[in-house]
Formats: sequence, C-alpha cells, structure tokens
Amino acid sequence: MYIKKILFIIAIMGIIALGGFSYYVYNQIFTPNTAFQEPEAVVLIPTDANFTTVKKQLKPYVKDMASFSRIAEKKAYHKHIKPGRFILKKGMNNNELINTLRSKNVPVKVTFNNQERLENLAGRIASQIETDSISLLKSFTDSTFLAQQKFTLANALGMYIPNQYEFYWNTSADEFRARMLQEYKRFWNDKRMAKAKKNNLTPKQVMVIASIVQKETVQIDERPRVAGVYMNRYNKGMKLDADPTVIYALKKQRNDFDTVIKRVLYKDLEIDSPYNTYKYNTLPPGPIAMPDISAIDAVLDYEQHQYYYFVANPKKPGYHLFGRNLAEHNRNRQHYISWINKMGINR
Repeated sequence: MYIKKILFIIAIMGIIALGGFSYYVYNQIFTPNTAFQEPEAVVLIPTDANFTTVKKQLKPYVKDMASFSRIAEKKAYHKHIKPGRFILKKGMNNNELINTLRSKNVPVKVTFNNQERLENLAGRIASQIETDSISLLKSFTDSTFLAQQKFTLANALGMYIPNQYEFYWNTSADEFRARMLQEYKRFWNDKRMAKAKKNNLTPKQVMVIASIVQKETVQIDERPRVAGVYMNRYNKGMKLDADPTVIYALKKQRNDFDTVIKRVLYKDLEIDSPYNTYKYNTLPPGPIAMPDISAIDAVLDYEQHQYYYFVANPKKPGYHLFGRNLAEHNRNRQHYISWINKMGINR
C-alpha cells in the first residue's frame, strides 16, 4: 500500500511537471511576442546576415528576445537565414515570426522616371532596394554588357523604361539590370517596333527624340504635337534646334546637373557638343533624360501636321504656340520674349 502511494505521488508529480513543461513550451512558442503597437512592422534582413544581425534588426519589434532565440535555434532558423523584406503582424508568436522570416520575403514596388543620367538612376534605385548606388552604376556602365546588348555609354539610359516594378528588396545590381533588359525587350514589342520602322527610326533613336519631347512639355496631351514638330524637322533633314539639348550640353560641359537653367542665351547655342542640336544636324548620341512612356508613344504616334516651330504660350502656362513658318514663329516668339522679359527671367 505504501509503495502504491509513493508511485501515485510520483505519477502526480510527473503529470504536474509535464504540465508545467508543456505550459512553458506553449508560452515559448505560441504566446504573442511583438513589441509594436502598429498593425504591421517591416523588417529588412541584409544579404549574408548572421543571427546576431537578425536579432539586432528585430530588437525594436520583439518583446522577449530570449524566447525568440530559443525557438529559432529549435527550428534551426539561426543556421538558415534568408535575406529580404519581411512584414511582421502585431501579436505574432515566436513560431509565426520565424515562419515569416523563413519564407515570406515580400517584394517592394520600385518606381523611377525622369532621370537625366545613369548616376541619377542608380541613386534613385538604391533608395528603394538593398544594393548601393556604386554597385548599380558599375553594373549599368559595364562595357562588356553594353557591347553584348548593342548599347553605348551614351544611350544606355534608354534601356530603362520608367514605370513601377516589383522587386525583392535584396535584388542585386546585376539582377536589377537583367530584369530591366527583359522589360525593355517586352516594351519594344512587334507593334512598337513596326511603328518605329514606319517612322524610319530605331528604338534607340525614338528614345532620343522622346527625351527631347519629354523635356519640352510636361503636358501629355501636347506631346504628340511637339513630337510632330521634331519629326517634321528630322524628316526634312533640318537641325532639330532643341533648347533642352543645349541645356543638357551646358550641364555636361560643367559637370553640374543640379543647376537650373530656365533661359537659353544666344551664346549658349555655340557650345561645341554633339548634344547641341543648334550646331549639329544629327540626333544627340543618347537621351538627354529618361522619357516617360507617354513621350515614347508620342514619337511613335506623332501628330501629322505642318508645324515646324513652337514657343511657350504665355497665356496658357505649360503649353506652346505653334507656327508653320518663320513668320508665324517670329510673331509667337515676340509674345514669349515680351512675357519672359516682364517676368525678369535672365537665366
């Protein structure tokens, strides 16, 4: 009887101990373990991060790091860390946190437009994904890649079609470039290629003219008309005489793309640069900016008209007055000059 009582007590103690251990394990795994009050928190785990780095990134968001670490080791997460962008939900337990960090890398929406140079593009992209601007620029300007894809350093900017794209945050520079090449080829589908060929232009030439149209007008509905002016000049063998190309040439010569030039002076037209379309009867060697899709399509579907000249319309800001000949243009231009002098714009 005494032995039975002892065994019974031992059994009860075992059950209590097992229950206590089970409760402890349950708390360690399934008790909410987040320290933020917002519905979500974004955590970025760098490439080649170790578990110490992960814990450092999680510190502001996890209430009990000790219990998280124990469960991470039990699930072997500390040996199989994945880089990326992860979204933690308020109230997640350790098990959910680890499962999220292990397999739920969430893409970011990367956007870019209107960049003037590859350097600007690299900086813009680096602010949105993990890789730095130096690595991106090195990838963008890689001579072997450019030669293989029949681009030059001058026209390489035209390979990057401005839009919104989904990327994993930990995308490398070369992976970003490869995706953009894929998007470029997808953009230049049979329909757009046929339009370019009909206009006696290559895609790269379209991008150059589109970049000028982009700089000339921000009004999307006016871009086909402006494109029509430049195509009329181009088809007649005339110089394009585009002020934005002179501004670009000045910035490039000074190596200062932060300066703002609102007015082109007569002396500026003499700058000796292949980008100066007042001096050279050829297209610039590359885009003077990254054209929007609307500007590209405006060139492909340019308006058929008899205009060869245009100048800013003082009575309708953002739009232009168009002329079929120099007489009409000079009248329009006089209105513009009177207005710009009145506004005191000297440069």
